[in-house]
Amino acid sequence: MSADKDSKGRPIVAVTGLGVVSSLGRGVAENWNALVAGRSGIHRITRFPTDNLRTTIAGTVDFLEGADNSTDRSYAMAESAGAEAIAMAGFGASFPGPLFLAAPPIEIEWKHRFALDRRQGHAARGEAGYDRLIELLQEDNDPELYRQTLFGEISDRLADRFETTGLPITLSTACASGATAIQLGVEAIRRGETERALAIGTDGSVTAESLIRFSLLSALSTANETPEKASKPFSRDRDGFVIAEGAGALVLESLESARARGATVLGIVAGVGEKADDFHRTRSKPDGSPIIATLRAALADADLTPRDIGYINAHGTSTPENDRMEAGGLAAVFGEALAETPISSNKSMIGHTLTAAGAIEAVFSLLTIREGLLPPTINYDLPDPAIALDTVPNEARRAEVGAVLSNSFGFGGQNVSLVLARAPR
Repeated sequence: MSADKDSKGRPIVAVTGLGVVSSLGRGVAENWNALVAGRSGIHRITRFPTDNLRTTIAGTVDFLEGADNSTDRSYAMAESAGAEAIAMAGFGASFPGPLFLAAPPIEIEWKHRFALDRRQGHAARGEAGYDRLIELLQEDNDPELYRQTLFGEISDRLADRFETTGLPITLSTACASGATAIQLGVEAIRRGETERALAIGTDGSVTAESLIRFSLLSALSTANETPEKASKPFSRDRDGFVIAEGAGALVLESLESARARGATVLGIVAGVGEKADDFHRTRSKPDGSPIIATLRAALADADLTPRDIGYINAHGTSTPENDRMEAGGLAAVFGEALAETPISSNKSMIGHTLTAAGAIEAVFSLLTIREGLLPPTINYDLPDPAIALDTVPNEARRAEVGAVLSNSFGFGGQNVSLVLARAPR
């Protein structure tokens, strides 16, 4: 068997570039330093009024210029993370491969809808609904506003910016989206369709609307008094996730190609598991079977056992149900090995970045392997007796890790697990 092929005879997929933006800052170094220091990026919302909202905190990215809507924020973060990853991989202005982008659903924000309605003189009609919105857009003929209605707008702009090949792919599989983008890139390389791919997950959709919707689902934390302590995965007093923004980017490349051009190999994507859960729009199947199947599929794809996993980067949203279901699924798959496997949640510091989460956490998982340092789960002060895990509580820990399991479980039954590992010698 070739040293550049896996046990199944497929090209080994290397990672040669990383990029990230989150509420902790811009770039790999700034984010990693904050993450291992246990610093939180969660803060009070200042972008829009929060009067009468149950949740007034988030992990918004507020240091970007000229991004006053979700589409432009998502693009700006993806562009920053993508440029960093491409530069790290050693490419110039053009990226010689396809783009796979995880992006949030496109929606015109309320402030733009109201402005449109006023411009058209229809405010007194009191009419609502998507059909009415499209009618107003057709009457208004505003190209900038029209861009906000296009699901492929962000990937088209990124494809032009990075001069990627072929048609860019935009996908949205809820909170698993970032991992799904990586999965599509991995599969394209394994099939021999391309030597390399750019996978990006981005989400800049923290708005008053999104807070209200998730609040109606009782999904958000309301611990507004101390924002930095609101996200507390696996703790007994967890009360919901903290919505956040960010972007993660990975340059994926066949190991053979990376070595041939002398690139630094940061790690490999050894395995991917994906299974659907058709039980409920927002809840997991009570027996956890789709989560269990996802975990097993990822390990089988990587040809590894639970004892080969040195660290688990949990989905760990800090909601009562998700943390319980994830812990139960891991216990079913790992058995006694789970007691010896540290598991922590990046979301305790950066919040839940929704469609970007899987990509951002894949970046952090690869850095965990390279740096030999496990990021902590902060705010872990009241352990949940029903979830007995080594959560790397509150402080980073030195550890040599050969492989990481990174989980992403989304609304709508979207489940993806990635196995990231050291490159073979």
